[in-house]
Amino acid sequence: MLFPRRKDDLKKGGAGGNTLKALMVDVDGVIIVNPDPRGWSATLEADLGLSPDRLQAAFFAPHWAEIVHGRACLYERLDAALRDIAPHLTPGELCRYWFEHDAHLDHALLAELAAFRAKGVALHLATVQDHERARYLWQDLLLSQRFDAMHYAADLGFTKPADGFFAEIERRTGFAPGEMFLIDDKSENVEAARRRGWPAAVWTGKRRLWDVLRDAGAACA
Repeated sequence: MLFPRRKDDLKKGGAGGNTLKALMVDVDGVIIVNPDPRGWSATLEADLGLSPDRLQAAFFAPHWAEIVHGRACLYERLDAALRDIAPHLTPGELCRYWFEHDAHLDHALLAELAAFRAKGVALHLATVQDHERARYLWQDLLLSQRFDAMHYAADLGFTKPADGFFAEIERRTGFAPGEMFLIDDKSENVEAARRRGWPAAVWTGKRRLWDVLRDAGAACA
């Protein structure tokens, strides 16, 4: 589990029920944006000899829901699929390719986030990931140095936009809904967060974070 050691470490944002204490930040489409609109698998067939369509049909379509909810092991399910569609590849080789090709950080946004963190606003990742990619993001991509905590689907047992995803984050952090602000690239996730009372905004990458928060009426401590 990728959480701070002490709950008190999270609460440095100041007083007031509506004061922003934590930014909850999505990963894919927000802090990671692939420059190729086709995504990380754009050159998969040329590089590794595996068709993205075959991978989707044999692995992601039948197995991903179980994996991302934490009910199945990524490597075990991938190993079985690759034996049929790409026996020349191991799960480790494919995952290394996947993770490294899906790791294009938006450094401008990260710099803006760091400025909020310097003012005492906690930064949390709130993302739909399996255990293996979550570990890669946190440890190998060093997001642990930029964020205070990570909340991800396989660990929470829920994916966005399920209500349980947001409820479990509330339970684990102790933050009230109005003390957090979600930044996400999917409108359905933003709407689900708002139904629980979280301030939230759709991230397009076209505006400064400060302007997005200001227009949403978020009050920083």
